[in-house]
Amino acid sequence: MSRPTGGFLERLDKGPVIGDGGFVFALEKRGYVEAGPWTPEAVIENPESVAQLHREFIRAGSDVCQAFTFYASDDKLKNRGHSAGQHGVRGINDAACKLVKSLAKPAGCLVAGGLSQTPTYLTTRNKEIVKSEVKKQLEVFKEHEVDLMICEYYEHVEEAEWHIEAVKEFMPGCPIAASLCINENSDVHGVPTGKCGVRLARAGADVVGINCHFDPFRCLEGVKKMVKEVKEAGFDKTHFMIQPLAYMTPDASVQGFIDLPEFPFALEPRVCTRFEMHRYAREAFEAGIRFIGGCCGFEPYHIRALSEELISERGGWAPVACISWGKCLEKHTKPWVRARASRDYWENLNPSTGRPFSSSYSKGDQWGVTAGHELVKQHEHTTTEEELKKGHDFKASKGHC
Repeated sequence: MSRPTGGFLERLDKGPVIGDGGFVFALEKRGYVEAGPWTPEAVIENPESVAQLHREFIRAGSDVCQAFTFYASDDKLKNRGHSAGQHGVRGINDAACKLVKSLAKPAGCLVAGGLSQTPTYLTTRNKEIVKSEVKKQLEVFKEHEVDLMICEYYEHVEEAEWHIEAVKEFMPGCPIAASLCINENSDVHGVPTGKCGVRLARAGADVVGINCHFDPFRCLEGVKKMVKEVKEAGFDKTHFMIQPLAYMTPDASVQGFIDLPEFPFALEPRVCTRFEMHRYAREAFEAGIRFIGGCCGFEPYHIRALSEELISERGGWAPVACISWGKCLEKHTKPWVRARASRDYWENLNPSTGRPFSSSYSKGDQWGVTAGHELVKQHEHTTTEEELKKGHDFKASKGHC
């Protein structure tokens, strides 16, 4: 069987389309991305590291390969004294597009450009200034004739609307997939999740949904609300997307996993198994979601699990090295391991953490600050001692000592 073909919206009309995984977290673990800024200068400084990750996601079944341009707006590359600004917004976005096109196109995959929230929005909430930052990136994506634009990782639906408008103005006719990093209840400003979906569709997005900040099953609950309200609002042709964390976050508050004390360096005990990913893919498909992928924490083996679960829905096309619910274990030397070669075993396993004194939930930071608050205003110079002290003092005043 060959990989599904056609344009992005055409493929969605036919069945599920599999996205890729979380590049910033995967490459940080490999030593090619700096935690904190989470910017993609690796496309220039270590391009082979990015290329190899693209290859692995393609091999695992990704239909859409996103250029590694997360947080690659000019203001973010220069934020708080970060050195990535030396490469410039054009340099990084151009390198990312050339790299992903060289690998995705020969494999029959689609290429997506990517936009995400900006420091400028947090600091100014000025529509025209924000859109001018976005258009610096869009110039490059337009030149490279990407197959679609993914506008992702917005805590505030308002900023996502502005980015969608910019794409429609600057790249008319390009399909737009837009997702927010919000929970099942609301965005950070309190706009209900279902209504956020309607606002994305009304702004002109062809595909709407949720990505990052929360686990697959919490994201699913949020996107289900979007499906219901978007359809009730009359947007019959709108498709839906989901690209969650690969970490379980039942205890995360409104700002998601970044509030958890384990973020970002001790999240491993929360990683979803590949069999939880099977369940996620099935539930997403049954909810009417057709663009299904992952964000932070998603490794290629997670994407392979999504692809395996939806083989029949994708016309019989299967990724390389399927494990077929552990059938490969029939070749193991130990009989008790061979006995695990079944769907029933892995689907019903309740995995242990191996940490007898670890808790199942954490108490997250809930500072309640967002766009417009003094503590989240951004700038190009490095973070000062005064700013750090203000943060510590604020934390103490909230009782988070």
